[in-house]
Amino acid sequence: MNRLASATSPYLLQHAENPVDWWPWSDEAFAEARRRDVPVLISVGYAACHWCHVMAHESFEDPAVGKLLNDNFVSIKVDREERPDVDAVYMTATQAMTGQGGWPMTVLAAPDGTPFFCGTYFPRVNFVRLLESVTTAWRDQREAVLRQGAAVVEAIGGAQAVGGPTAPLTAELLDAAAEQLGREYDSVNGGFGGAPKFPPHMNLLFQLRHYQRTGSERTLEIVRHTAEAMARGGIYDQLAGGFARYSVDAHWTVPHFEKMLYDNALLLRVYTQLWRLTGDRLAQRVAGETAAFLLNDLGTPAGGLASALDADTGGVEGATYAWTPAQLVEALGTDDGRFAADLFTVTEAGTFEHGTSVLELGRDVDDVDPEVADRWQRVRTELRAVRDLRPQPARDDKVVAAWNGLAVTALVEYATLTGDPVTAAAAVDIAEVLAGRHIVDGRLRRVSRDGKVGEPAGVLEDYGAVAEAFCAVHQLTGEGRWLTLAGELLDVALTRFATGQGGFYDTADDAEQLIARPADPTDNATPSGLSAVVAGLVAYSALTGEPRYREVAEAALATVAPIVARHARFTGYAATSGEALLSGPYEVAVVTADPVGDPLVAAARRHAPPGAVVVAGAPDQEGVPLLADRPMLDGGSTAYVCRGFVCDRPVRTVEDLVAQLSRR
Repeated sequence: MNRLASATSPYLLQHAENPVDWWPWSDEAFAEARRRDVPVLISVGYAACHWCHVMAHESFEDPAVGKLLNDNFVSIKVDREERPDVDAVYMTATQAMTGQGGWPMTVLAAPDGTPFFCGTYFPRVNFVRLLESVTTAWRDQREAVLRQGAAVVEAIGGAQAVGGPTAPLTAELLDAAAEQLGREYDSVNGGFGGAPKFPPHMNLLFQLRHYQRTGSERTLEIVRHTAEAMARGGIYDQLAGGFARYSVDAHWTVPHFEKMLYDNALLLRVYTQLWRLTGDRLAQRVAGETAAFLLNDLGTPAGGLASALDADTGGVEGATYAWTPAQLVEALGTDDGRFAADLFTVTEAGTFEHGTSVLELGRDVDDVDPEVADRWQRVRTELRAVRDLRPQPARDDKVVAAWNGLAVTALVEYATLTGDPVTAAAAVDIAEVLAGRHIVDGRLRRVSRDGKVGEPAGVLEDYGAVAEAFCAVHQLTGEGRWLTLAGELLDVALTRFATGQGGFYDTADDAEQLIARPADPTDNATPSGLSAVVAGLVAYSALTGEPRYREVAEAALATVAPIVARHARFTGYAATSGEALLSGPYEVAVVTADPVGDPLVAAARRHAPPGAVVVAGAPDQEGVPLLADRPMLDGGSTAYVCRGFVCDRPVRTVEDLVAQLSRR
């Protein structure tokens, strides 16, 4: 029976025609396991996952494996991006049992969901042997199996415990975090640690704010070097823009080719802010190309941004993107082909598989003669046209609330800095999708696809990232309804997700009860739910002048402060909000008849201190608290700068405004 045909998840749809009798995650699936008295196979992955595809081809598409599963198990397929709560619980179990995790995740569980064996990818022979062994053990040694499962659940409960030590997130702790990142910094290749190497976007955002507060040139150099190394490496698409998920090596050459929305949203913020603070032309170019990638390659017909581009093309990883010198000559002719091979470091030996190379940028193109720059642009345009004729990777076009929220915030930051009306309009359009489609009866839904909202409830990261995005759109448009929506989402988070001890659970108190209630405060591939909601709280408090939300943010950060200085690489987004609170954050209101073109508005946004909020518009504009009771002095544009609810004198000139914003 094909139970996946109506799924909103492209990952589940990929498995709809398997010979495995898949169930979606549901109470009915576990009831069926109890009725048949058989164990449950829980297979967790996502659409852009290379090894998920490999295991599917080797095992789940095999009729013999399908029969073995159908006869002895109830098989449940889970999209980790659609159900991050399910993924988090069983990933904790997998890590507890094996010491590592990853996808595909393979869990064998009792009919009540208690896991007793966990792993990741299994080759077909090993997978069949595992299923046969579990079938025998379930029949002959069930008591031992269930004891093992009980021990795993106990371990999960300990791992997800809340209510640990707390401490204020002070300047000293944030300085210690920056120092630790400096010690772990790869001074040769950029980034932190060795292979595989992931873009450290949240740590770079923290370091940029730390630089603004402290003036540390070393911190800025770490960001600049890492940003340049990534942008010149194969992890960055030199033809179309956009970053791949990670590099399999330590020097950013060969990527794992999937491109995720959340990585590119966060990296757009990094390059935008680096450009804002330094004027770096490479950062300016990469920010623009990344914004274009988000809108052009991930935009969906029904609105919102797709989750990912696949790592594979026709089952072959990287087939769309790799080149040989001969292919460059064929596409461009002899002279331009050789120019491209030199520019993009494409060699006869190759940097990838079968003598092919992933394009890297071996020479400067941002500070060169116009003739060279024009030739580079022409060559990359022609190569992109040729590449577009190749088979293309699949796209996971479900819209994830949290990741679209991250993208909206990034696009707003880029649009306010550049004044680009197209990007600004796109950011508002995505926010409209989140507000109109994903908010149902006052609560967020996690995903939508083809204009239809899915059933999975929003988790904490959805509430935090979308609330932060709505605060950003409020600043962009001056419309009060966005601030109202942000406050409503944050109030749900405080009511339904708070632990009562300063922290937050990742799922609501009225959400489906799993074998444990996840509460992970650390930042990983995306901001943790706690970090995301803190960012929303900090912005909302500054925009409304309501200290209660700031106090909640400070209490939440206190629960992760003990982790910040010891494990800085896993608390980057929390530390970013910590820097905003240390800064103030500044609240800047510009009362003006021209909120788009006024030089005071441009100056406020270009020189904004860490985490500052900036609004512009007519005095006493409805729904905009920062414009209340703030007149235009002598009938002209006037800027009001406050910090921590204490205000400076109003100013009329760009010079005076910049002076107020430049105080440390």
